[in-house]
Amino acid sequence: MQFHLNGFQPGDPEIADPAARVQAPDAAGGVPEEVDVLIVGCGPAGLTLAAQLSQFPDIKTCIVEQKPGRLLVGQADGIACRTLEMFHAFGFSERVQKEACWINETTFWKPDARRPEAIVRSGRVQDVEDGLSEFPHVILNQARIHDAFLDVMRKSSAKLAPYYNRRVLDLQVEPAVDAAAHAVTVRLECVDAAEGNKVETIRARYVVGCDGARSTVRKSIGRELHGDSANHAWGVMDVLAVTDFPDIRFKSLIQSANDGSLLIIPREGGYMVRIYVELAKLDIGERVANRNITADDVIAKAQRILKPHTLDVKEIAWWSVYEIGQRLTDKFDDVPEAEVAGRLPRIFIAGDACHTHSPKAGQGMNVSMQDAFNLGWKLAAVLRKQCAPALLHSYSAERQAVAKELIDFDREWAGILASAAKMGGADSAKTQDYFVRHGRYTAGTATHYRPSLLTGAASHQHLAAGLVIGTRFHSAPVIRLADAKPVHLGHAAQADGRFRIYAFSPAENPAAAGSAIRALCNFLGESRESPIRRHTPSGADIDSVIDLRAVFQQDHRQLAVEAMPPLLLPRKGRYGLIDYEKMFCPDLKSGNDVFAMRGIDRKAGCLVVVRPDQYVANVLPLDDFAGLASYFDAFMLRAN
Repeated sequence: MQFHLNGFQPGDPEIADPAARVQAPDAAGGVPEEVDVLIVGCGPAGLTLAAQLSQFPDIKTCIVEQKPGRLLVGQADGIACRTLEMFHAFGFSERVQKEACWINETTFWKPDARRPEAIVRSGRVQDVEDGLSEFPHVILNQARIHDAFLDVMRKSSAKLAPYYNRRVLDLQVEPAVDAAAHAVTVRLECVDAAEGNKVETIRARYVVGCDGARSTVRKSIGRELHGDSANHAWGVMDVLAVTDFPDIRFKSLIQSANDGSLLIIPREGGYMVRIYVELAKLDIGERVANRNITADDVIAKAQRILKPHTLDVKEIAWWSVYEIGQRLTDKFDDVPEAEVAGRLPRIFIAGDACHTHSPKAGQGMNVSMQDAFNLGWKLAAVLRKQCAPALLHSYSAERQAVAKELIDFDREWAGILASAAKMGGADSAKTQDYFVRHGRYTAGTATHYRPSLLTGAASHQHLAAGLVIGTRFHSAPVIRLADAKPVHLGHAAQADGRFRIYAFSPAENPAAAGSAIRALCNFLGESRESPIRRHTPSGADIDSVIDLRAVFQQDHRQLAVEAMPPLLLPRKGRYGLIDYEKMFCPDLKSGNDVFAMRGIDRKAGCLVVVRPDQYVANVLPLDDFAGLASYFDAFMLRAN
């Protein structure tokens, strides 16, 4: 998909009229007096959280933003494979893939040994390892990701839209015994001149600060970002340019002999490109603003690094100068560590409000959205009385540890990309080797939650060796039994707050009276100890809280869908219509046997429990009914 040919234009490139490309839906009037969740900030984290909560019309959500309207250009652009997996759950992964630039290979350049003032290509690698994800690594303007989430919010039953021009003045939390109380009072200043800078007050059960590195919400709970700057200034610039550099449409890491490093990221539309340019080392305590660096300075440095190739910049769509720094706060909510046992969190922070990275590893936006995806389903489960409020402690525990690991990775990666002066000599081979070895970090698939209330122990991991407990559910191709459609197993998950149980059958006939699958369905559908029966409200669809899916070993033509247990053909909705999309078989025709691909024990089969944010929560024997019930009972409330 090509666009930006005659100049950069923000908004939807499929709309021919540039003036009509940018829709600006926002909430009219004043903010509500009381809400369940107040989200501060319309960045990637805030909009992910708002899109998640907008799926529940019984949850009253409000999102406010200090800026006057939606983002149009600039900032982050890298979208990891794992993030596209999440986008699929929200329903817009195909849209992103169509519009984005796909990063297929990465090239490496170093000084020419014969002419050090010139650069030469030193290597080329595949960007993402085979089989890591069904989705690619892509590049797309952060503003377009915002647009996608805003569309999800607009189309939802909640019809959620942001309130722009709102700046947080202060927050106050009242001690409350009742978890349902609107215990947080927030004062907002309307910074729209037409409104006369009026002050609004809103009371919330929970507040989430997604308001960036200078977060007012973070400061209100006494948290600080800790870390050191690397004392290096970098420039970033989105340009339409003419060049004879041959790898301009590849992601390229370039290390020069005397002028530092350059990172080239091809952008969507086929013509635009982003350049990250190493500019200067800063003195201790010096801020990059003191250097008065101009756009021409950034271009000139890039031109020197690219020699003998030329770079003729025709248009700058967006540019900025920043300092490298990795900073992290010690906790992502308002409860001191010493008070966790006796106090519930009311205020949370996510994204740049609690961790900052250098942009070159492409982690900032991706990690921020994963923060919000982790928190969103937990808030929904508590507010809808599916889970006890103590579940909310798990957000900070899980995501702070992930952020620390990623910051450590980012610090090392930023150092490797630094200049010869900093590294004691440019080493392109070291750069390439590190890139390959740590590809799972940049793909977003390295997150591994440790055993906890939500994450089971690895006692039965051998039953599904390729679906590691605590990591994201690694999808695989399958054939849907009812209609022979090739699909991806993981795509059964939507951003709807439901847990999934994937039941992998032994090689026996699953329809037989004594089969393990039928015994499981009898337990889940009929027993008083069944977690589905315990935690699903009366009158609700049987899969509205916990969604059971079955995967068989036979070819789909060898099985009769009508002979399967009734729980795998559930009747739903006002008319009791049958859901035929619960059963799957291996894609044997294409040679993609999910049992082999994910190391499923063929003889025993197994249960794989997957959280609403797509992470593997537990692996259990197919007949461990007590273990399955015990897992859910540990944090879920009984509905009936």
